[in-house]
Amino acid sequence: MLKGIDPLLSPELLKLLAEMGHDDALVLADANFTAMSLGAGKPVLRLPGVGMARTVQAVASVLPLAADVPQPVAYMQVCGSAPGYRSALQRETLAVLAHEGLTEGQAEALERYAFYERVKTAYAIVVTGEGQPWANFILRKGVIGEALRE
Repeated sequence: MLKGIDPLLSPELLKLLAEMGHDDALVLADANFTAMSLGAGKPVLRLPGVGMARTVQAVASVLPLAADVPQPVAYMQVCGSAPGYRSALQRETLAVLAHEGLTEGQAEALERYAFYERVKTAYAIVVTGEGQPWANFILRKGVIGEALRE
């Protein structure tokens, strides 16, 4: 155990998050996600029994979101839904990220196959125990640093 670290963040997950560089992407996937085929050659960690909102809360407590891109968060659009639709779980998860500074418009919905294509360029995948379909997110890592010195 470490002081001030969310207990959900296992040593393996903390190591993975620390190894990621600026603009690397982390996929947080539901239990139905095809992680092993899409993530071939990538680290794939599992958090069985843990829901998406709780996972995002833990990860966002230590992972800065990229500030140099307009939309550092992407989520899988619910198939067949109208543009702009967000499921209750997606709204809940985005609200968790809002507590970490995400603003409206900084999250984009991606059609299922477009989401899969983006997953192929991600650094790693964390498969949660989330049973709700379409509960898949991609977070782009930002930086922690001092302001530029003039």
